[in-house]
Formats: sequence, structure tokens, C-alpha cells
Amino acid sequence: MITLTYTRRRAQLETYFDRTAVQAWARMTSDAPLGSIRATVRAGRDRMRTTLLSWLPEDLRGRRVLDAGCGTGALALEAARRGAEVVAVDLSPTLIALARERCRDGGAGRLDFVVGDMLDPGFGSFDHVVAMDSLIHYRAADMAASVGALAARASGSVLFTVAPRTMLLGVMHSVGRLFPRGLRAPAIEPVATASLGQLLAAQPPLAGWQLGRTARVDSGFYISEAKEMVPA
Repeated sequence: MITLTYTRRRAQLETYFDRTAVQAWARMTSDAPLGSIRATVRAGRDRMRTTLLSWLPEDLRGRRVLDAGCGTGALALEAARRGAEVVAVDLSPTLIALARERCRDGGAGRLDFVVGDMLDPGFGSFDHVVAMDSLIHYRAADMAASVGALAARASGSVLFTVAPRTMLLGVMHSVGRLFPRGLRAPAIEPVATASLGQLLAAQPPLAGWQLGRTARVDSGFYISEAKEMVPA
């Protein structure tokens, strides 16, 4: 169920990624040189994307994949190259335009970039759903509800990332507030693993699902934990 807090945060994210820092984000996701701090974030994101892709079948022919919050499309492109039919969704029209430009070669599969809400049921059902760093900006309750909504449309797995609640991450966020406003990332909502587990267990669509693999990536200012939900 989409809540008021989810809707408000979604509007803030759209403004950030489509207007406030789109150039900085485009640079972050390119091969352009970066400062030392942002270079650690890029390296961390690359490792996380590799991890999530390793949890998907190598051969995705005949499979349908949702990239929920696709950004500039790197993960979606790799899934399409493995033969998947990929629906890659993002709130930002500017990032979607950039993704289309960067990913003209869809590989062996089909790759559709769409501007919209990742929770829109109109996109249909999928074998696998991947939400890399797209749920980390929402409150834990909204994050859990979103995972449930995505699982309701998935048959194979739902892969997502969270920002684990740690003292180091809290310090990093405080330091991050010292950057100029246009260069800041939108606020991340760190979550406690135990609390998130309880919230996930309370989601009706996740009855019959269980937690699979987990993996943490620590790379400078990038600290993120991948989680896999699979049918029990």
C-alpha cells in the first residue's frame, strides 16, 4: 500500500535526481574522473551491482526482469545482455533519457526504459525484481511495504539493498551535510536489520517468502547491504 510518507519522499527524490544533482549523478555513473570520496562511492556501487547480478541466473532468456529505480541503466543493460526482457523504471525523465542514450545496444534481450513509479502494478509480473539503492531513501515501514508490493508481482526473487544502521554510517551522513546542497545525496534512511526483518514478516504479500542471501559492501562513503527474498 502506498502511504503518504512514501508519496512525499518519492516527490523529493524525483526533484533531486531530475533537477538538483542530475549532472553530478550522470558523472558518478560514468567513467569520468572523480574526487576521492565519490570514487569510493562509485567503486562500492560497482561492487554492489556485480553482487546483485551474480544472484540472477546467468542465462535469463525467457525471463522477465524489473529494474526498480534503474538510474542510468547499467544493471538493466547487463540483464538484457543475458537475454532477459527488462523493464527499467525510474522517477527521473532525465536519467531515463540518459539511460536510453547509454544503452542503445540491448544485447540478446529486450530493454524498455520507462519513467514511472517502481510500484506501479501496470508494469505486470516478473520472474525477478532488482531494487538497487532505490529503497534506501524510504522509511523502514515504507521500505518493507515496497518489498511486499514488488514480491506480489514476482515469482523468482526480489533483490534489494538497505543502508544498515551503523555508527560509521551516521558519522558519514553528518559529514555529508557539509557538502554544498546541490552535491548532496538525498537523505538515506538507515535501518536496523532485526527491525526490518519484523516489518517484512508482517507484510501479507511476503507470506510464503523467506530471506535468502545477504551481502554487505563497505567502500568509503558507500555502505550498503544486499538482501534476497525468495519463495519458501
